Amino acid sequence: MKSFEVNFDGLVGPTHNYGGLSFGNVASQSNSQQASNPREAALQGLEKMKALMDMGFVQGVLAPQERPDVAALRSLGFGGTDAQVIEKAAKEAMPLLVASCSASSMWVANAATVSPSADTADGRVHFTAANLNCKFHRSIEHPTTSRVLGAMFADPEHFAHHAALPAVAQFGDEGAANHTRFCRSYGEAGVEFFVYGRSAFDSRYPAPQKYPARQTLEASQAVARLHGLSDAGVVFAQQNPAVIDQGVFHNDVIAVGNGELLFHHQDAFLNTEHVLAELHGKLQARGAAFQSICVPRDQVAVEDAVRSYLFNSQLLSRADGSMLLIVPEECRSNTRVWQYLQSLTASGGPVREVKVFDLKQSMQNGGGPACLRLRVALKETELAAVNPGVIMTPALYGTLTRWVNTHYRDALRESDLADPQLLLECRTALDELTQILKLGAVYPFQIN
Repeated sequence: MKSFEVNFDGLVGPTHNYGGLSFGNVASQSNSQQASNPREAALQGLEKMKALMDMGFVQGVLAPQERPDVAALRSLGFGGTDAQVIEKAAKEAMPLLVASCSASSMWVANAATVSPSADTADGRVHFTAANLNCKFHRSIEHPTTSRVLGAMFADPEHFAHHAALPAVAQFGDEGAANHTRFCRSYGEAGVEFFVYGRSAFDSRYPAPQKYPARQTLEASQAVARLHGLSDAGVVFAQQNPAVIDQGVFHNDVIAVGNGELLFHHQDAFLNTEHVLAELHGKLQARGAAFQSICVPRDQVAVEDAVRSYLFNSQLLSRADGSMLLIVPEECRSNTRVWQYLQSLTASGGPVREVKVFDLKQSMQNGGGPACLRLRVALKETELAAVNPGVIMTPALYGTLTRWVNTHYRDALRESDLADPQLLLECRTALDELTQILKLGAVYPFQIN
């Protein structure tokens, strides 16, 4: 039976703005208060989706969230009509309004952790929505994320959905941004690689001093249990606290993996030799030949990796066995990174080609190609059970492009978030989108 790794990319929402909300994310903070272009952001994301589809990869779409989140503002004491809630929040607590308008759900690598059926005890694909409780603007995402994923992967014979972990610091869960799967082929049992920043209950583990470690060991272990993963099929590794303090807020800013290959920076992990040895041993037991490409710090410094998002790239397997690396334009703009990439593709190793995409709108808010996609390994029968409305086709690309051009603004500043009309524009657009993607009622304004 054929199997596929499907990339479900997040569709950028109509309220895409630079609020500078993500402490520890250098790009997010450094571009705070600049004017954004939601239309351009959404079109840039769609162009990447179409390009991968045109290259023969199965590509899907994950819908954005309703913003501003009026219900979240009401829960914080703002009352009246929806327009009055927005007006009061803008007058009394503008940072809360900005947070409730964040389009951060576009980075669907944080939407959930996904385990393919070949790895799980019950033979189904398992999804656990990430609680994202480190940041308020992201912690309000998981209820809608769960409904959207449930509408996309609805067949209980093939798919199992778990609620987000308890929303407390000890179980901080940032989803697939700290999770990678290695395997010989997507339909065979693999090894799932969980990377955490700290332990919540064991003080012997070192922790960063400047920026928060968002993923805990305890959260990763809980997800592995929920998904029915065996000890032989998991490896837990700790991020290097020193790189977290340099802006590596998720593992996917310093490492990326696919198939049998891990592409990582020299300083990505603590106890690197032990981590690589465990991955090698467990993959070998599953018939896979693990390999790693370590990028030396004297060729690419951590600072260059963070600024270029070299590792926040998509590593894709081609039919001939070679791999393609999808990187943002910022990699080409960084001389040291680009020189490294040229030497990488010329080395005769598994990564044979690099393709560059302009994702400036997302990059300025701290999210690159890897942030924009949720990977789901599916067997042929499972892919057939996915809601067909969310699978990218030439016709869907055209429809979504027209939809964006119809409903999205071409400029958005913080002051614009106080306009009640923006909420109406967002709801009108999303109501139409649920019909386009055949999702049914997934948004609060459609349900309540």
